[in-house]
Amino acid sequence: MPKVSIIVPVYNARETLQRCVDSILGQEYRDFELILADDGSTDSSPALCDEYAEKDGRVRVLHKANSGVSDTRNKALDVAQGDYVQFLDSDDWIAPEATRLLVRAMEDNDCDMVIADFYRVIGSKVSRKGDIDAEGVLSREEFGDYMIQNPSDFYFGVVWNKLYRRDIIEKYHLRMDVTLSWCEDFIFNMEYELHCKRIYPLQVPVYYYVRTRGSLASQGANPAKVVQMKLNVIEYYNDFYKQVFDEEDYRARRPDIYRFYIESAGDGDIMPWQRSAKLGEERVPVYVNPEMEADALLGLYFEEKLVERNLELVAARFDLTPRDVRLLAFVRLGTVFSGREELADYCGFSTLQLARTLQRLQSKRLVTVETRVERPDAGDEAAAVVAAAPGAIAATGAAKTKLLLITPTEQAQPVMEAIVQALRDCDRVLCSSMDEDEANRYRSDRMKALESIRRTLA
Repeated sequence: MPKVSIIVPVYNARETLQRCVDSILGQEYRDFELILADDGSTDSSPALCDEYAEKDGRVRVLHKANSGVSDTRNKALDVAQGDYVQFLDSDDWIAPEATRLLVRAMEDNDCDMVIADFYRVIGSKVSRKGDIDAEGVLSREEFGDYMIQNPSDFYFGVVWNKLYRRDIIEKYHLRMDVTLSWCEDFIFNMEYELHCKRIYPLQVPVYYYVRTRGSLASQGANPAKVVQMKLNVIEYYNDFYKQVFDEEDYRARRPDIYRFYIESAGDGDIMPWQRSAKLGEERVPVYVNPEMEADALLGLYFEEKLVERNLELVAARFDLTPRDVRLLAFVRLGTVFSGREELADYCGFSTLQLARTLQRLQSKRLVTVETRVERPDAGDEAAAVVAAAPGAIAATGAAKTKLLLITPTEQAQPVMEAIVQALRDCDRVLCSSMDEDEANRYRSDRMKALESIRRTLA
């Protein structure tokens, strides 16, 4: 049986379906089934779904009469076989590491649901979205307190930025409410969360949401029906918090709960998005030119891009810049350097970029920085340690050796552990087409080759 069931409802999605499906089939994580649930499409989407099923045994196609997205998701859940369930919409796509990170977060933290950050895409603009800044597993009550601050946000309401346990879905007979065309996924989430003890916020954006859908009013929904649907959602939202908290805690949160009533009285759009950038700038660009012959130089290019991409995920998770994480990755290998020029050369930074990065990491209390000055007339034990302020070395005059000491703080340990895991993931990708013996030989030969390069350059 597959570990993950990935469900994509499809309706007249010929223009975007290929991008969506290709992003799924290109996942680094391979143990999944993809259920393409065609909701009576009238374009060529059904034929395209069948083509994918013929080419890849992991793809299953479900053809059905048109009945709406909720019923389509339900029909796919009826036939799903995975331990976990992941949803996508056919307009959207996911990053190559998406399923791998979701599954790892679920299993490493022994939790019942993972909720991830995502990107919203409008034309060539992209915005990152995530509402929870807490590290580690949250209880149902803690998660509820985060949701109560911004319940109208897609982050909490949608199904496509989450990973679910199928045994919970089946044990409690959870399905989408087919009578609703507004917030049906939000209600599904609240029903599911009532049965969760441990929820993990993955602070890495893994999903690209393309905003093409209009509001209820622009979709031509019947006003009376809209009002009734909103009343149903409001009632369920209130009941959810009554079940999550005891009576006293519920009363204390009632003003925040009522705020959702006011927000829901509008047309139900999401909150404004910030930090817009050009689409593509949020990911490490990689160019794959089929006309170029593979050699050592091209191999170094691809390997460097793989490392950059994995370290970028660490940066996104801990709200750091890629340069911050790259510097910490080299500091992990050794904390003493012959000077700023050496560390800058390792990192590929200018000395100005290095100075700014060190300053930023110090301000975040992730590293301490010292400069050790050894004078000609001093032994090892007489080495003077001075603060690494501008001009501190020059003031000593007759310095024999200038050593730069970068020490990660205890606060930096989660970042350092994530860097180690990211580099292990790079190794796993490099060895993904090898058996265990081949991978071990490759690693051994690679270390010999690196030692040869080191001797040549020394």
